[in-house]
Amino acid sequence: MKDSYLTAGIKVDQLFRLLRRNKLTWNFKTILRLLFLLQSACWSSFFSWIEHIRFAKALKNAPVPDDPIFIIGHWRTGSTFLHQLLSLDPDLSAPTLFQVAVPDSFLVSYPYYRPVFKQVVSEHRPMDQVVIGMDEPQEDEYAIYRITSYSPLENLVFPKSHDYFLNHGSPFLPSGIHLVKWKNDVAGFFKKLYFKNRKRIVSKNPFNSYRIKTLYEMFPNSRFINIVRHPNSVVPSTIHMWTILGRQNSLNSRASQPEFLQVVKFLKDLLGTVEKARKDLPSGTMIQIRFEDLEASPVEVIQTVYRELGLSFTDSHEARIRGFMLRNKSFKKNTFSLTAEEKSLISRELEFHMKSFNYHDN
Repeated sequence: MKDSYLTAGIKVDQLFRLLRRNKLTWNFKTILRLLFLLQSACWSSFFSWIEHIRFAKALKNAPVPDDPIFIIGHWRTGSTFLHQLLSLDPDLSAPTLFQVAVPDSFLVSYPYYRPVFKQVVSEHRPMDQVVIGMDEPQEDEYAIYRITSYSPLENLVFPKSHDYFLNHGSPFLPSGIHLVKWKNDVAGFFKKLYFKNRKRIVSKNPFNSYRIKTLYEMFPNSRFINIVRHPNSVVPSTIHMWTILGRQNSLNSRASQPEFLQVVKFLKDLLGTVEKARKDLPSGTMIQIRFEDLEASPVEVIQTVYRELGLSFTDSHEARIRGFMLRNKSFKKNTFSLTAEEKSLISRELEFHMKSFNYHDN
């Protein structure tokens, strides 16, 4: 799936809502993408109608879980790795690529989409060598973008300028009556996830770093795991990721590579936002971990996370983690080079946070 996969799976009414309020660049590539999205939207709307007929009554009476585990932190910090390890817990369930791709119909449409996904979904993510598949854990912002009227991903697909698209999205929540609808839509998605699996949900979504207070109000027994990584790895990897995703998904000509300083300043803002929210949460609600520690000692770090958050770590979970690490021992991360000037800029802008997490210049 090489083009427009972030928007594929959205329903017809949502697609036209996006098209009405955003500017397009009309060219051959955009027309092809729109045709692809239109046929995808028709199928999504059809299966959504079927799901409503079959499950509307059951879902109306189903409970909204109040205890999700939210993995937050900046992009490219190892949050996917953490998500994978937590999803190995037999008592937890993570949203899958399929569920976030067709959030309006995943209860009924799985057997129909399965052969299609096998043909169109790439073996690895476009920005790295992380394996993807329709049943693999996936970031739920992709579902939020498809089912709500507000997600910063809209600014990636429809860039408003050549500026860093995330600068147009903070605080990543709508206001007023639109916030009420957003919360209802998100709660409805989590309700469906719990209805499907009857397990505690573990969500990974960097955008939620700006929504901690709202999410805690929505889910009063939720827990948060903030994962950090050395900024010298995070910043260039983030630029690489958004450049690829923008090129593959944008529907106008304003998409551009984020500037280095913009990404650094946004990382600084996100880290500060999370720290402020952490102080406002009750004790035992959020834990912070470093990717470098998780990579070096995954079992021990997960045990610490579970102990701090009051969760039960089992022998079966430990065995699954060790098996996962064995199967993926040959995995190779992306590597990036920074100039001395870029390293100096990071150290200067992020001095406080680097000291807080015991990171040094390298």
